[in-house]
Formats: sequence, C-alpha cells, structure tokens
Amino acid sequence: MTASEPAETLRNKLRRIDGKGYGYYGDIRGRYRFDTFVLHIDHVQKDPFASPSRVRVIVDAAAAGFPPDMWNTPSRRRGLCDYLTRAFCSVAGKQSGRSGSGKSGLIEMDLPGQEIFERTSVGISDAGVEGRFVVGLPARGRRIAAREAEKIIFDRLAECVAASLLLRAHDVTRLYHHINVAEDADVLRGALRERGLVAFVADGAILPRESGASDRPMKGGDVVAFSSPPDLRVTINVPNAGALTGMGIPRGVTLIVGGGYHGKSTLLAAITAGVYTHIPGDGREYVVSDPTAVKIRAEDGRRVEAVDISPFISGIPGGKDTRSFSSEDASGSTSQAANIMEALEGGASLFCIDEDTSATNFMIRDRRMQALIAKEHEPITPYIDRVRDLFTDHGVSSVIVIGGSGDYLDVADTVICMDAYHPYLVTDRAREVAADNPTGRERETSTPFPRSPGRVYDGRSFSPAKGKKAVRIMARGKGTIVFGVNDIDCTSVEQIASESQTRAIADAIWYAVRYMDGSATAAEVAERVMHDIEREGLDVLSKRKRGDYAAFRSLELLQAINRLRTLRARQMGE
Repeated sequence: MTASEPAETLRNKLRRIDGKGYGYYGDIRGRYRFDTFVLHIDHVQKDPFASPSRVRVIVDAAAAGFPPDMWNTPSRRRGLCDYLTRAFCSVAGKQSGRSGSGKSGLIEMDLPGQEIFERTSVGISDAGVEGRFVVGLPARGRRIAAREAEKIIFDRLAECVAASLLLRAHDVTRLYHHINVAEDADVLRGALRERGLVAFVADGAILPRESGASDRPMKGGDVVAFSSPPDLRVTINVPNAGALTGMGIPRGVTLIVGGGYHGKSTLLAAITAGVYTHIPGDGREYVVSDPTAVKIRAEDGRRVEAVDISPFISGIPGGKDTRSFSSEDASGSTSQAANIMEALEGGASLFCIDEDTSATNFMIRDRRMQALIAKEHEPITPYIDRVRDLFTDHGVSSVIVIGGSGDYLDVADTVICMDAYHPYLVTDRAREVAADNPTGRERETSTPFPRSPGRVYDGRSFSPAKGKKAVRIMARGKGTIVFGVNDIDCTSVEQIASESQTRAIADAIWYAVRYMDGSATAAEVAERVMHDIEREGLDVLSKRKRGDYAAFRSLELLQAINRLRTLRARQMGE
C-alpha cells in the first residue's frame, strides 16, 4: 500500500500545474494526510465535462469518535452510515458550487431516498470512517484552475468532512434515534415469521405519499394516521422503541377491499415497500413485510425465456409448450404467469397483487364467462383457482387488492376493508356475503401446483460488449440497465427503489456469469452472488472503489436477468 503524503504536497502539486492542460490533473492522484483524515484521489476525470473525479476520505476512528454501540450490529451500522451519508450530502449541497467550466466545483455523494440501505457511500470499521464521493476538479475552459482547486479541497471538502463524518458535528440524540429506528425495523421484520405474519403496519403510520412523483410522506391536517382494526392488532417488542402496536397481516390469502380512492393500493404499496427500512419521519418506519415479498403484475411486451407457466396456462393454440415457455412479446396473462413462476424460482413467499395492474383474464373467469366459453377452449387457469394451492402446497401467501372480483371472497382467509384510509376487519361479513350470494363459479383445476425444478442460465448469452468496449454496463435511472448493446427494462420491477440499486444490480449481472456453469440453477447463481456480497461487501462487484452502490435482494437481481433480451435458459433436466 502506498504511503500517504502530507497535504502540503498536494497543495504544491496543484500550484505547479496551474494553467496547464486539464490532463495534468492526473499528477495529483494519490493519498494525502490532512488534520483529521486521509484523502485518496483514486480517479481523475479526463476533462471538465467528463464524469467527476472519484475520491475517498478515511477518518481515523479516534478522530471520528463514534462509539461502538452506534455500529456494533449490522442494523445499527447501516443506520449510522445512512445518517452520515445524508449529513455529507446536505453539507456538500451547500459547499458545492460552480467554479469554472463543466462540472468544476462539484462535490457530491450518492444521495439516499426514503430507504435505509446498505451503501458504499460511507462505511465504518475499527479503523475509522470512510466516505466516498466525487469532486469536479475546476478548469477555465480546458486549463487547470489550481487556485479554485485548492479552495475546493482544502476548504470546502475539509468542511464537508468536519461537518458530517465526525461525531462532534452531530446532535447525538437525533443520531441515536436514526440508528435505533433502523435496528427496530429489522427486529420487527425478523419477528414476523415466528408470529405467523407476513406484514406489520404500526399504529400511527402515515401511508399516503406526497404525490405520484414523490415518495415522501403526505402532510397536512387531512392525512389519516393508520390505526389497526382491534382483531388484527398485535404488539411486538423491539429493543429501542419498546412495545409497538399495529396491524399484523397473517399468513394465507388476504384481500384488501373497499371503494375507489379509500386507500387500498396505498396500503398495498406500503406493504410492498416494507421489505426495506425507512428513515425517521417517512411515516413507514415501522411498516415491515416478509423480506421475500414480491410485487406481481402484468407486463405486456416483456421477454420471457424458458419459464414453466403450465400451472396457469396450458393448451395454447398451435401446441406451444408452456412447460418451457418463451416469448419475445408476452401478453398480460402470460407475463403475469411468468412473473409468478420466476418469483417462486427465486424463493418468494409473499405475493403482493393489485387488480389494477393485473391482467383481468389471469385473475378471474366468472360464471357467465365459464358458461359461454367451455374450459377446454380456455388455456388460462386463473389465479383465483391457484391462490390456495400456492399457500397450502408451497407456503406462499398472497395480499391482493380487490375492488371488482367478488369471487375472491370464497378463497380468502382475511378480508380488510379500507374506508377513508381507515382499515376494518370484515372477514366474517365477507363470508356471509359469499354464502348469501353464491356465484355458481366452478373451480377450473384440481391438479396440485407443481414446483418447477428451476432453470439453468446459459452464461454465453450475456455479453456487455459494445464496439471497442469489452464491457459497457451502466444504470440509466432506476428503471433501465444498459448492458452492452441491450437495454434491460426494469420499470415494472417496482421494488427497485433507487438508481444506486440498479447500478449495483447491473454490475452484479456480469459478476453472476462466473457462476453460470451449466449446472447451477438461477436461484443458486443468485445465492452465490449474494453470499459473496455478504462476505466481502458490495465492493466485490467492481474493481473500482465505488461510492454509488446500494444493496439489493437476490429477487431483484433475478428479475433484472430475466428481462435481458439476449438471455438463453433451459429447464433443469432438459
């Protein structure tokens, strides 16, 4: 490891290259000792308009001052690092400013959203605190502006570190609260299975969001705080907040019903987002769900490769084999069936479904349609006839928003009615309604729900090359992965909550190819990738010290892979 040099050496280097061509900034790469930190200049941008330079600071543990009880568990470490990342971003936003051409003067760390993720932006260990961010080295035209660079590094950057990565810069009470919330949410999530629950929504939670374009909580006097129906209220003890009460949604088949605009989809969205922990003030800090929950929807036009959708669809005209179904342009029903089977393949144990984003013919075929079109002429077995099999045979629960398909009352274990954002348990009433108003609908299958042996990916179908670049992989927003000459459309993978996750998933796809040996199933490939990340951190995905990754689940990794249009796969045993 190269020894660090005094900070004054960096100052002298800058003064020597003042006014020279921008490429001379490469001379300042290295490590420099400041009063409270060591600055690592890892990568210098090639010109002022290119991606800004990547830098790191490492603050010695004694100088940082964070006591062990702030980061002595994974949950608490995650909470502390998240808080410090937000603090750095806030200070950098004030210190950053244009000071020349292009990105000159920029100081920027990867900005978090409402979730508390494991990130590469800030880390802490016995050695100290490490912060990773980018700096736009200043220029006048394409000439080095060294005096401005001095101010950025020695004044602005140093102030960012002092105001964010040192304990003395923070309100300790607020900092501990942030850490404690992160820990308590993880404990809540871990308590679900032993209590036979798939989700918990705390009393007092604020579920509505600010707008369709904002994930921040809605504010105002007309916002309704969540209050659990008495018969579903449970109490769970957590280390910091103590006894938390709220609605526990039991395993099995749960319906969320109610009139339009009364909060059905809002509740489901909160449950779906409950696989992640949220920051204090989000309103959903104590809304948690089964960590393997997956939002299932129709996805017209998506590519499907060698998926066994036969539990739902068989006997397609033309004799197409649905035990290994492929399509370049799947319909709503076939895409929704594929999404379910792929989620099962990935180990999901909770499906969150909203009829508004589902294919109607996949969800239900009512008695009149059964009378008009005989079963032998209908290849689709609707979800209503499989939802109980999924639970009884495979332990997979469903939480379904239903506004128009009353037949689902016949298969529900729990029915929650949303009325003006207030939840009511109406299971008994729903059963009475179902008994008093029989539809005469006939179940369309009696065969058990099979468990697919899984698929094997062909690693040769993954090429991130484009032109002279052997590897071209990047995220474009949170919904698109650029993989060589292909774009992977992840806009319907609703549980990707951050572009930083998408960026990490993009590199994880290429990393995963090493495990595609012709015998490992898709689930095994994802499991091996996640094991490496757990052991070595997200840094394992790149040769560079990146500060813009956020953690993801194996389920999102598989969902992204399954949408690669060059993907080739086969059913295990073929």
